[in-house]
Amino acid sequence: MAEALRIGIAGLGTVGASVARVLSEKAAELTRQCGREIVVAAVSARDRSRNRGVDLGGAKWFDDPAELARNADIDVFVELIGGDDGPAHNCVKAALEAGRHVVTANKALLARHGIALAEIAERKGVLLNYEAAVAGGIPVIKTMREAMAGNSVSRVFGILNGTCNYILTRMEAEGLSFDACLKDAQRLGYAEADPTFDIEGHDTAHKLAILTSLAFGCKISADDIYMEGISNISQADVRAAGELGYRIKLLGVAQATESGIEQRVHPTMVPTASVIAQVHGVTNAVAIETDILGELLLSGPGAGGNATASAVVGDIADIAKSRPGFQHGPVFGRPARELKPYKRARMRSHEGGYFIRLTVHDRVGVFAAVAKRMADNEISLESIVQHAAEPEAGTAKTVILVTHETTEAAVRKAVDGITKDGHLTDKPQVIRIERAD
Repeated sequence: MAEALRIGIAGLGTVGASVARVLSEKAAELTRQCGREIVVAAVSARDRSRNRGVDLGGAKWFDDPAELARNADIDVFVELIGGDDGPAHNCVKAALEAGRHVVTANKALLARHGIALAEIAERKGVLLNYEAAVAGGIPVIKTMREAMAGNSVSRVFGILNGTCNYILTRMEAEGLSFDACLKDAQRLGYAEADPTFDIEGHDTAHKLAILTSLAFGCKISADDIYMEGISNISQADVRAAGELGYRIKLLGVAQATESGIEQRVHPTMVPTASVIAQVHGVTNAVAIETDILGELLLSGPGAGGNATASAVVGDIADIAKSRPGFQHGPVFGRPARELKPYKRARMRSHEGGYFIRLTVHDRVGVFAAVAKRMADNEISLESIVQHAAEPEAGTAKTVILVTHETTEAAVRKAVDGITKDGHLTDKPQVIRIERAD
């Protein structure tokens, strides 16, 4: 049997402690599967006295994670510190330069520095594995990087943030407000005290940028993602979506077009009969559309100690199964130096159309003025429905518009015109309707 694989873990929070526990509890099974023992040889954490529910007495402690990263007594550096810069970046870079394999769950780090780190890993002939960085325990990275050889991807999209999906699920199922659902998510530990990173779409955008690189062989470009969060989704939107046969989800979508690659994160209405609409709670789902395989949907736990730890341990096991002299595959599916520059697609018509909710003054001529603004911007309407607004809105009315295929620019221009006309009593709402077939 080969020599034991020595692991160094930096960061012993929920995920780090879970990884150490799984490696301990499943030690015999992992040895059988990998053909060698996997041992936690060293760890780094700020508090040595904290009870983490696992015996780490045999591991060497390091106060400085960068010192652990460079230590010759480990074979694999597991980064679970978090953050897109600072200690996490310094440690991962140091470990790779020292010829250590690296496993990380850090999507923010990869979104910012992934290509540069991949170049180091490939130059040094070591692995940089990151299954846990996208969609938690769902093996989407391995699927796209290893199992889809020969396939050309046309679109990848999905529900990539469990916090947002939990909130939207509760809003629909129980008729609760966004604020009430967010508070409950924080109480249950699904949302941070400062939830901005999740609810405004940043977390989804980082994950989408990584999937885009894998799907289309381009450099990661998280800053080029069109992004909207869910904080402005109301019960009126949720109810209207249901009446129209849709369900609201926060989707990350990357799509190849003739002019480049489109990347966007925003609330989306999807048909209630579609598979993606059936993904509830903190569950994640990723759909990949290809020329050979067709459409593949992967769904499962997207966050939490056990789900993330499962992905991290899987990455460690892959390293344990490799042997000296084995030629490792490229980090992002293609050699980092051969990844194409990201080319942002030009604005084009959106196939699914748009949902537009307007709260307007209840007076003569408003309905006709709204329709005229749409016509002036060459927007064809599938339906236009007028409802009484919420009781607290007084005499105001709600106008629900569903458009046919049109451009984002045309919709925004029309809505801006309606706003300038003085017809609105509240901020307008615009939500894309996504084909999910």
